[in-house]
Amino acid sequence: MNVRAVFLWLALAGAASAQGFADMGATVEGFALPDRDTVLEFPADHGAHPEYRIEWWYLTANLTGADGAEYGVQWTLFRTATAPVEGDGWDSPQLWMGHAAVTKATEHFVAERLARGGVGQAGVTLGDGAPFEAWIDDWQMLSTAGAGEDALDRLTLKAKGEGFGYALELDAKGPLVLQGDEGYSVKSAGGQASHYYSQPFYAVTGELQLPGGAVAVTGSAWLDREWSSQPLAADQTGWDWFSLSFDGGEKLMGFVLRGTEDFTSGTWIGADGVAVALEPGALQAEALERFTVAGREVPVGWRLTLPERGLDVTLEALNPRAWMATSVPYWEGPVRVAGSHTGRGYLEMTGY
Repeated sequence: MNVRAVFLWLALAGAASAQGFADMGATVEGFALPDRDTVLEFPADHGAHPEYRIEWWYLTANLTGADGAEYGVQWTLFRTATAPVEGDGWDSPQLWMGHAAVTKATEHFVAERLARGGVGQAGVTLGDGAPFEAWIDDWQMLSTAGAGEDALDRLTLKAKGEGFGYALELDAKGPLVLQGDEGYSVKSAGGQASHYYSQPFYAVTGELQLPGGAVAVTGSAWLDREWSSQPLAADQTGWDWFSLSFDGGEKLMGFVLRGTEDFTSGTWIGADGVAVALEPGALQAEALERFTVAGREVPVGWRLTLPERGLDVTLEALNPRAWMATSVPYWEGPVRVAGSHTGRGYLEMTGY
């Protein structure tokens, strides 16, 4: 999600408590748990997994406008279940939440949508002759892939909120990437885990709608898919997640889960899409610069080192005010990468 924004679902379901961050370390009853022996299958696993408590379709994009400015875009659909048994209509236990954002150096636009499952307001469809589609209200992630292509190879993406909107076309230029051990991503020394894969190779074209008018954009995007039921240990209270695309073609997904002892892991992705899981602790992350936003001190500058890959980089936020003022707030925004490798990426931070 990565370990991404699970707290949003759990807060929506009323599950927050004093144990761990948003109760993600609590034992769950009745829901499925990730299994290391599970083999991910596509396109089936692009769809929903209601037997698990939490799940998301999470896309971030680093874009450049025809005006020469840098932009970031986020589109996310979250699902949480209040019970492991499905019901019809209003008896469905599925709760849905959508987040959309556009970030530029001087402004950050955010919108949120909430929906109940079973009534057609939000969901994910796949199969029976229908293309892959994830939606909430009029926000949409829709497959336009042709015969013989993976359902996520080509997508259209749209959302809008107060003062902003976007319509983007995404074209995958590389393969799906299984995070962790063939899609089994460990999140703690105690073995908590998720099923996790990504499509980090999108080329993007499209248009942003902003208060100053329409802006044509091009760039790259990264889609994360993750599901679990108890992804964190009881003492883990937040995380810092990085998705970086380097100018040489390589990519890095890394995360730090903060607890009694921090747990750090990730995946190195070659330009050809070959993924190598990092040993816990191999990636080192040091907060360099902090910024006060929404009354919270957040580390918006970082140094990441990975000696086995010759990586020693610093990350600078495009806009340190990229605060997601949603039901449960967090920081998420585009970053610039400098040092041994250069490029762009995204940073998400929770629990501050």
